[in-house]
Amino acid sequence: MKSIIEKLRRRTPLGWLQLSHKKSRLLVALLGIAFADVLMFMQFGFQSALYDSNTRLHHSLLSDIVLIGSQTRNLQRISTFSRRRIYQAMDVPGVESAEAMYVSNMIWKNPQTRRETEILVIGVNPDKPTFDLPEVNQQLSALKLPYTVLFDRGARGDYKKTIAQIEQGKTVTTEIERHTISIKGLFKIGASFSADGTLITSDENFLRLFPRQQASSISVGLIQLRSDADQPQVVAALKSHLGDDVKILTRKEFIEFENDFWRRNSPIGFIFNLGVSMGFSVGVILVYQVLSTDVNAHIQEYATFKAMGYPNVYLLGVVFEEAVILAMLGFIPGINVSLGLYSLTRNATNLPMYMSILRASQVLVLTIIMCAISGAIATRKLQSADPADMF
Repeated sequence: MKSIIEKLRRRTPLGWLQLSHKKSRLLVALLGIAFADVLMFMQFGFQSALYDSNTRLHHSLLSDIVLIGSQTRNLQRISTFSRRRIYQAMDVPGVESAEAMYVSNMIWKNPQTRRETEILVIGVNPDKPTFDLPEVNQQLSALKLPYTVLFDRGARGDYKKTIAQIEQGKTVTTEIERHTISIKGLFKIGASFSADGTLITSDENFLRLFPRQQASSISVGLIQLRSDADQPQVVAALKSHLGDDVKILTRKEFIEFENDFWRRNSPIGFIFNLGVSMGFSVGVILVYQVLSTDVNAHIQEYATFKAMGYPNVYLLGVVFEEAVILAMLGFIPGINVSLGLYSLTRNATNLPMYMSILRASQVLVLTIIMCAISGAIATRKLQSADPADMF
């Protein structure tokens, strides 16, 4: 190991010397790589925000097993099923409790701007906590009042004055489907790609807001198990005991079910994957242009090395050294610009756009691969160079 390190220390850094010889060309190359990195970072960020924003509600559910209608595609495209499935689930050994939850999207008026926007409305049993959200659980009793709701302080839109009034203990009223509702409290989940925010109310208030919704037709069934219950065994028993009109999922499977819809059945997931591929391709083309120009500019020098007995592997190593240097140096401005854009997007949309070590490492590896591919393409001419033809 020491001998290898010593050889590297004695080795002339030809790759760096060639890159730094033309400062303007190096700067253009680094800007191109940074641009490609920003494209990949933004697409990965939007993709992660898509999954995270649409499953935050799922993660907060106080439920071990979830029942949904067999035709449900995701939480916003939900099909109802008979409430009696909840009662039947209670007969299965190991089940502690089973509660119904109503879910639907509605158009409401922003109480501050009076503009209409789409919002997700959830109806729950106010006598029992449904979410692992202390702000909601502390205000459940208020939901027993007619046409009373809790508002998501993380909703997308201009709600600063409204939130300030509610925090001061004032009641804010607005309209939803020609009904006047009162906002009594706040909680935080955040906006998603499919809804600007969330309202939580009681199951009775939900049915008041949705008069066409039958009480016997529910959106989601939430099942909690006894502490000594075997979850796989209870799931198997529920599948054999309940009808084909419901899907039985663990909470983890329910989260993956939502993600799978956006990943496979929504064009948004495809668009983000395509964006990453385009950013990668742009980077390959830009780096190839730089390395190819550099190889052509020094083709006689490379031919001289070959005439002196240096093998092709050594010369290829010089080009790959340039590729790795470009990848590492171009990554630095790319990630810094992306951090700024993440913050800007998060503040403008309330979407969970955050940089993670895993994502940074992923883009860095892709950048190195991108530059290595460009280097491999750029060295094709170098391998076929004949010293006799150069002089």
